[in-house]
Amino acid sequence: MIRVEKLHKTFGTGTRARPVLHEVDLDIAQGTIGAVVGPSGAGKSTLARCVNLLERPTSGRVWVAGTDVTDLPERELRPARRAIGTVFQSANLLRRRTAAENVAMPLRYLGVTARDEKRRVAELLERVGLADRADDYPAQLSGGQRQRVGIARALALRPKVLLSDEATSGLDPVATRSVLALLRELRTD
Repeated sequence: MIRVEKLHKTFGTGTRARPVLHEVDLDIAQGTIGAVVGPSGAGKSTLARCVNLLERPTSGRVWVAGTDVTDLPERELRPARRAIGTVFQSANLLRRRTAAENVAMPLRYLGVTARDEKRRVAELLERVGLADRADDYPAQLSGGQRQRVGIARALALRPKVLLSDEATSGLDPVATRSVLALLRELRTD
């Protein structure tokens, strides 16, 4: 499902060049829940950003769902990214949008009909246990609830792969267990 081969990522150039990833090889099969662990600054988030191509690798190859996405031109990259859902550490929710509006963002971007958008948002908020919080703003939600909205948004386009970049790092142990249980449950879907 995800394959990374001889991945390198360097930030900067010349004497200011700073290698972050060096010769990374990774193979993750469909249905697998995996974790990349290491100290702060080790390149974990950079690796995730190279897989979803928010960062272009300096060299090496990245395959997602059998497609080599490494050198895709911009016009082909956007559709390829739809196969990759990403849950970010801070959930990256828009403060002035409700939970439902945050989940709907990728659907609106693609021009999904209002009826289909409403149905998909309701389905996803139900799936993550927040159907009753659809009209709440991020400030009205707990950290775990905000992460669940982030997960719902990441699933909106029915991705083949779900990346989670430290999605539980700022949560208490109970919320962490809840989010991890949800991710395990989603794996079977």
